[in-house]
Amino acid sequence: MIDHNHYTYRVSWSPEDEEYVAQCAEFQSLSFLADTQEEALKGITDLVHDVIKDMTDNNESIPAPFSERKYTGKFQLRIPPELHRDLVIKSAEENVSLNRYISSKL
Repeated sequence: MIDHNHYTYRVSWSPEDEEYVAQCAEFQSLSFLADTQEEALKGITDLVHDVIKDMTDNNESIPAPFSERKYTGKFQLRIPPELHRDLVIKSAEENVSLNRYISSKL
């Protein structure tokens, strides 16, 4: 079974709920509200653990944690031709490749 501690968690203050809300990036439909950050984090990690167990019991596909996925460092991006031209010009002005220029802006 996948270790629920390897997932990506975030805790933030929710002004609407006046509580901390914890979320898991790999399970976007899940959240947990609590009075403290610590309680919110424990709540979401326990919830993810229970969901993974339930999914395992039902032979469902469990998303891999982002931390355990393999990345190539490459992705394709479609942009308008005018923006492409502008980026090429700016990268040339800085005397760097287009790839290096865009990477620095990300």
